[in-house]
Amino acid sequence: MKINERIRGYLPVVIDIETAGFNHQTDAMLEICAVIIGIDETGKFFSKEPQHFHINPFKGANLESSALKFNGIDVDNPLRGAIDEKLALNDMFKTIRSEMKTQDCTRSILIGHNAFFDLNFLYAASDRSKLKNPFHQFSTIDTVSLSALAYGETVLAKAIAKAGIEFDNAQAHSALYDTVKTAELFCQIFNNYQFGEI
Repeated sequence: MKINERIRGYLPVVIDIETAGFNHQTDAMLEICAVIIGIDETGKFFSKEPQHFHINPFKGANLESSALKFNGIDVDNPLRGAIDEKLALNDMFKTIRSEMKTQDCTRSILIGHNAFFDLNFLYAASDRSKLKNPFHQFSTIDTVSLSALAYGETVLAKAIAKAGIEFDNAQAHSALYDTVKTAELFCQIFNNYQFGEI
């Protein structure tokens, strides 16, 4: 089975975004990571290499101190190696579109833990940057719902523990770490489900 035959012609991409608040229109996107999901010759999903960026706040962006305290991001730290969101998204979208073409996929679908939160921030940033977004505008696959169904948990760390996946709380709330672990969780749930039985 090819990846485009599994989810309605969509390329599944796990996204996690660290932000400076909850309002996608006013609050800064500070970190983003994407993991494209592949499928092997046996029909099993697997994670491809992550694409990760630290982001400079856009001009006039709101920075909520409580959000920065929660995710531990120091926006003024030069060692972050942050770049403008347009450069990051352009690079990420180029990689995703290349994979969509290779896999004969019509669009990408965002997979995330509380996926609509990430989708809103992603679309707000792509609109600001005047970039065409490869992701479906409203359809997502949310690992919150998948985890509730598979493990009776909705919190990422608890769902991952129930799934028997190693998780380090000290590394949580980094876009890179959370995306890699969410991708692992997604693949395990989908791989354990027998396609076509329901």
